[in-house]
Amino acid sequence: MTGDLIRVVLADDHTIVRAGLKAVLGSAKDISVIGEASNGAEAIALAERFHPDVIVMDLSMGEMDGIQATKALAAKGPTPRVLILTMHAEEEYLVPLLEAGAAGYLVKSAADRELVDAVRAVARGDLYVRPAAARVLAKGIKRKDEHADERTRFEKLTDRERDVLRLIAEGFTAPEIGEKLNISPKTVDTYKQRINEKLGLTHRADYVKFALKLGILHSDDAPTRPAGPSH
Repeated sequence: MTGDLIRVVLADDHTIVRAGLKAVLGSAKDISVIGEASNGAEAIALAERFHPDVIVMDLSMGEMDGIQATKALAAKGPTPRVLILTMHAEEEYLVPLLEAGAAGYLVKSAADRELVDAVRAVARGDLYVRPAAARVLAKGIKRKDEHADERTRFEKLTDRERDVLRLIAEGFTAPEIGEKLNISPKTVDTYKQRINEKLGLTHRADYVKFALKLGILHSDDAPTRPAGPSH
């Protein structure tokens, strides 16, 4: 961010929707809309040109949709934080979007009330997931009586391994995690290997699902962290 100003690019294939989003964000003195795109390809071009802090990305667009654009941005290395804005139900798309590299998900019907807070959250490095969606997802992917086993496995991790697990789930790259934790990217990879061995996780989607089940991802609620012994 430039000082305390959050620089935002809007990507939506409807001009009137972009106008509405811009009006909502215009009410916040700490947010500036610096560019608008009508598809994912244009959003990528604007990201490369202006290096915004956040891209508010529509999921369904012509030429290149939100998931494709988010994946393409993630493949380029350190990127703007992507907040997906869509009409689709969160529980259906949440994990695929987080796996693609999105930093948050907000349904359009809630944009007038939550967009400013969502942009601020992802800009500061949090994951923005509405609590109801996270609860529905967690319920659907794991039964309650199986959580005890996952919590036990989580408690085998050191504090630093837990931090790395959460940051990977939130979409940060090894260099970004290293910068946040003041360690080298190589050390981050070592921690990741240890996490994989202890938890049996292989892909980022596995990290996301595991973290959601235990409630350790930052969201628009205050973050929670399961209690466990320090190592």
